[in-house]
Amino acid sequence: MTALICGSLAFDTIMGFEGRFADQILPQQLHILNVSFLVPSLRRDFGGCAGNIAYSLKLLGGEPLPMATVGQDGADYLQRLRDLDIDTGCIREVPDTYTAQAMIMTDRDNNQITAFHPGAMNQAHLNTIDASLGAKIAIVAPDGRDAMLQHAAQLHAADIPFVFDPGQGLPMFNGEELLTFIEQASWIAVNDYEAQMLCERTGLDLAALSGKVQGLFVTLGAQGCQVWQQGQVTTVPACTPKAVVDPTGCGDAWRGALLFGLLQAWDLPRCAALGNRMGALKVAAQGPQNYRLDFDPLNCAG
Repeated sequence: MTALICGSLAFDTIMGFEGRFADQILPQQLHILNVSFLVPSLRRDFGGCAGNIAYSLKLLGGEPLPMATVGQDGADYLQRLRDLDIDTGCIREVPDTYTAQAMIMTDRDNNQITAFHPGAMNQAHLNTIDASLGAKIAIVAPDGRDAMLQHAAQLHAADIPFVFDPGQGLPMFNGEELLTFIEQASWIAVNDYEAQMLCERTGLDLAALSGKVQGLFVTLGAQGCQVWQQGQVTTVPACTPKAVVDPTGCGDAWRGALLFGLLQAWDLPRCAALGNRMGALKVAAQGPQNYRLDFDPLNCAG
């Protein structure tokens, strides 16, 4: 059973600054800011929510179908997906652009300075969805604004149930647009900060929002996850990770597990429990797609 994953593919360039930004940036001189940082460590990861979610779902034994865009530099990413036996048939290569890229510099106190170039992601709306793709389920994850709007509408028209996962794209939409997403979706997945913003923009609390969908998931990091169904909430406890190394991609690992559970027709707390387990597995590894499965997902009870 195939899960269509609408979202971004991106390269993450992570640079480590051994000092503190606060020691290099003078507040009284911000109007003439001109700073340079020596970064002895650098790594480049495959990222983007569509790639990360597809990686998680494939690791669990699911069949992801990512729908995304890459630029003229995307050949390595496409080859990586093929090496993982992930279908690349719905990934569009956009000439004369770069693949979306995040450049992240972290200091010794874990403060970050990030620059994000959307590149080919701005053309993601050129990808279209219909029932012929054969997807049993889908997710609309952060992507270009037009792509998110169009893909949600196309999934609804094709009668394909989907998870609305606005993520960092949530601020792009007003309350009316968010309510339209929710009316089209079957499930919502947000973290606690996004949940608060979603409530503020729609004017509805979590109980009311959950009455409009089959389930609303609010991830709480080390505190686990809330599962809202028809106004009632269940808290699913977190799993303790072996180590806390890198949180990048934990939410996407969680969402891959959610899709796996939904495809198995599990109850929602059990889906959330698997998500918590995958998030704990991911946080113990560096990078969003470098962890390995060390348990049987079919034996992960809610």
